[in-house]
Amino acid sequence: MTVAIVNYELGNVRSVANAFEAVGARVIVTSDVHDLNSADHLVLPGVGAFEDGIKNLKRLDLVDILTELVVDKKKPFIGMCLGMQLVAQKSYENGEFAGLGWVDAEVVRFALTEQELKVPHVGWNDVVCIKDNPLFGAASGIFSYYFVHSYHMVCNDLSNVIATCDYGINFVAAIQKDNIFATQFHPEKSQKHGLLLLKNFINYG
Repeated sequence: MTVAIVNYELGNVRSVANAFEAVGARVIVTSDVHDLNSADHLVLPGVGAFEDGIKNLKRLDLVDILTELVVDKKKPFIGMCLGMQLVAQKSYENGEFAGLGWVDAEVVRFALTEQELKVPHVGWNDVVCIKDNPLFGAASGIFSYYFVHSYHMVCNDLSNVIATCDYGINFVAAIQKDNIFATQFHPEKSQKHGLLLLKNFINYG
């Protein structure tokens, strides 16, 4: 099982690679088209601003090949944190920017009314799995995962939402659209439940 972690010069690719290796995957960190084609599963991690993320994907000529492999050829894919947000149609982070458009969703900043809650949302929080899905597997219920984000996804198609989290508002924590999975939290930083989720992902497809 080969997992290709997309290297678009944003994000914690080494810690993501270590987590996948810990659950038995062979890992390649790459932006090479041949590597992406030959991999069994694709991963888009990311830490940083949406605008930088989409610009880097375009500059490295990765948008078309990723869309072909994920949307057309249905290769299993997971986006994490910024990687989740980039699959949306657009983001309103520091302006309005078009995303990959694979999921009918937008990315907006937290608008919180509770004064004790700070933005960004940082730390462990409970995630509720709301429907059966391959990513959470038998671990349906409530488990804690690690978050670092100021923006969150709003899904226009609620059938894509597989898990939610509460931080002043109830927001989307994870999605699935066919072979496309994504999490707003960081599985690679979420200890045993995060590793279980990654193991479920590499066993999918």
